[in-house]
Amino acid sequence: MIDKLKLDKVLMKVEKPARYIGMEKNSYKKDLDKVDVKFAFSFPDVYEVGMSHLGMQIIYNLINNEENYACERVFAPWTDMEEQMRKEGIPLFTLESKEEVRNFDFLGFTLQYEMSYTNILNMLNLSNIPFKSKDRDDSFPIIIAGGPCAYNPEPLADFFDLFVIGEGEEVILELLELYKNMKKTCLNKEEYLRQAAKIEGIYVPRFYDVTYNDNGTIKEMFPIVEGIPKVINKRMIRNLDTMYTPEKILVPYIETVHDRIAMEIFRGCTRGCRFCQAGIIYRPIREKSVDRLMDIADKLVENTGYETISLTSLSSCDYSNLLLLTKQLMERYEDRKIGVSLPSLRLDSFSIDVLKEIEKVRKSGLTFAPEAGSQRLRDVINKGVTEDDLVNAVTYAFKEGWSRIKLYFMIGLPTETDEDVMGIKDLAYLVKDLFFNRPKEERKGNFMVTASASCFVPKPFTPFQWFGQNTIDEFMRKIYLVKDSIKDNKVSFNYHDADLSYMEAIFARGDRRLSKLLIKAWEKGCKYDGWSEYFKYDKWLEALEETNIDGYFYANRTRDFDEILPWDFINTGVSKEFLIREYKNAIEGKTTNDCRERCRGCGIDDCVMRGVFN
Repeated sequence: MIDKLKLDKVLMKVEKPARYIGMEKNSYKKDLDKVDVKFAFSFPDVYEVGMSHLGMQIIYNLINNEENYACERVFAPWTDMEEQMRKEGIPLFTLESKEEVRNFDFLGFTLQYEMSYTNILNMLNLSNIPFKSKDRDDSFPIIIAGGPCAYNPEPLADFFDLFVIGEGEEVILELLELYKNMKKTCLNKEEYLRQAAKIEGIYVPRFYDVTYNDNGTIKEMFPIVEGIPKVINKRMIRNLDTMYTPEKILVPYIETVHDRIAMEIFRGCTRGCRFCQAGIIYRPIREKSVDRLMDIADKLVENTGYETISLTSLSSCDYSNLLLLTKQLMERYEDRKIGVSLPSLRLDSFSIDVLKEIEKVRKSGLTFAPEAGSQRLRDVINKGVTEDDLVNAVTYAFKEGWSRIKLYFMIGLPTETDEDVMGIKDLAYLVKDLFFNRPKEERKGNFMVTASASCFVPKPFTPFQWFGQNTIDEFMRKIYLVKDSIKDNKVSFNYHDADLSYMEAIFARGDRRLSKLLIKAWEKGCKYDGWSEYFKYDKWLEALEETNIDGYFYANRTRDFDEILPWDFINTGVSKEFLIREYKNAIEGKTTNDCRERCRGCGIDDCVMRGVFN
C-alpha cells in the first residue's frame, strides 16, 4: 500500500482530488489478503471518462460479485496528479485499497480508442512495470486487454500478455478461474498463458510469429506453439436476458461525462453502415426483453439515485419494443421526475411516439447523424436515410418545442466529391430554413444548428478496411470548403483534428512493427493524445521519422483484397467475402437492405435474422 501521508499531501495540490480517493457509492472494498485473485481494471483515460464507460461498470461488478475475487479500479492520472506522483515517488495505485498496481495478479486495460495507447505506456511506467511482455518475469502482473480496439491487437502485441477478443462477461471469469486453479499448484506465467491460449477468444501474441514480404506487407502469421489455434474466434454472449448485468453501478462524487444510468437494451446492429466497425464486430443482434429491462431499471434507480435512464446500444431506436419500453418506464417513473434519454436518433427510425413519451419529464437535446451531405454518398456508405427523413424529423421536433439540433457528418468517405462535402452546409441551412419558415408565433427557443464533421478513419472488419484514408491536406481542403461557405451565425460548424485522425488510422490499420513508434512517441512526451490540448503532432512526426515508419503505408494506402491484413487471424463471424461484396456495392452506389428485411448472408452462424440468401 502506498504511503498515505504522501498521498494526502499530493491530493491537496491537485485540481480534482475526488478522481483518486475512491469510496464512491456502490464501490467495493475487499481484503486483498483474503481473496484468491486480484484484478486491477485500468481505463487509460481520465476518471470522468472512464467512470462513464458501461463496460467498466459491468466488469467491476461482475468480478466483485465473486467472493474469492477482487476487482479494483485505476484511471490515468491527470497531468497535475502525475507531476506530483513522480515528484513524490508515488507509484500508480488503485482507488479502492490504494495498493500499488504492480502488486495485483492481473492488470487489465480496456482499449476503446487508438489514441489512448500512449496513456497505457505511461501508466505502465508509473507502475514501474516494463513495457514489453518479454521483459516481465513472474513477479509482475499478467497484463491483458479487451475492448473494440482489441480486434486489431497487433500494434500493442509486444506489450500485452494476452488479449480478450469479443465480449468479456464469460471469458474473464474463465481466465480468473484458470489462474486460481493453477495458483494452487505451480503457477508459472508461461504455462498459464499456454493454457489460457486454448480458451476461445484468447490471443497470446508471444505464441505467434509474423513474416513480411519485400514490399512491407504481411507474408504469413502463424502459431509457434503447439495446441493453440491459428484463427481466434471472438467470444459472444448468446442470451442477454440471462447474462450478468449489474444491479448497481458506481456513483461518483464529481461530474462525469455521463451522469446517468446507462441501460444497455441490445447488442449488435442490422443496419450495415459500411464505415461502422461496431456494426460488424458486435453482430448478431441480441435484445434484452422488456421485462428484464424493467427489472434492471428498478434496481438501478433504487441503488443510484440518478434522474435519467439512458437507453444505450449501437442504434437504440432499432430496439423492437422501444415504444413499449419507454411507455412502461415513463409510467413507472414520471411522477418521480426520472427521465429517459436516447443517445442519438436514426432519422429513418425517428419515432414521434417515443419522443412524446420521453418529453413528458424533460426535453433532451436532439442529435441526428446523416453522416454524409448528399444522398449519393449516403447510399455509398449504406446509411439508409434520406433528406425527407431529416425534414420530417426536425419539422416534428420544432413543432414540439425543440430549437437546438446537432448533425453529425464524416469527411473523407470513399468516392466523396466536393459536391458531397458541400452538402453538409446545405443540410445545415435546410434545418435552419425549416425553423425560420415556421410562423413566428410557433418558433420556440433560441435556434441553433451545429454540424460536426469527423475525419473518416478506415477500420478493421468493415467493408472500407481496404480504403486509403484522405491525406491531411485533402481533409483540410474539404473542411475549409464547408467552413468558409457558412456565413450564418445560427449555423455552427465544428470539425475534428485531421492530424489526430491520421495517427488514429495508422494504429487502426497497423501491425506489430508499430510498437517502437509508440515507445518513441511516449519518450518524446506524447500522452493524452485524444485531448486536443495535449496532442503533439510534431512529436509524432519526429517519432515516425526516427523509427523509419511510413505513415502513408498504414493510413493512406489503398490495400488489395488479397493482401493479408494484420487482423486477418481474428474471426468475427462475418466473412471477408461479405465485406468485399459490400465494398464493391459501395463503389457502385448500391445499398444493402437491413438484415431484418432479409438475411444478407454475412456469414454469422446462429443469427436470429438468418434466412435464405439470394
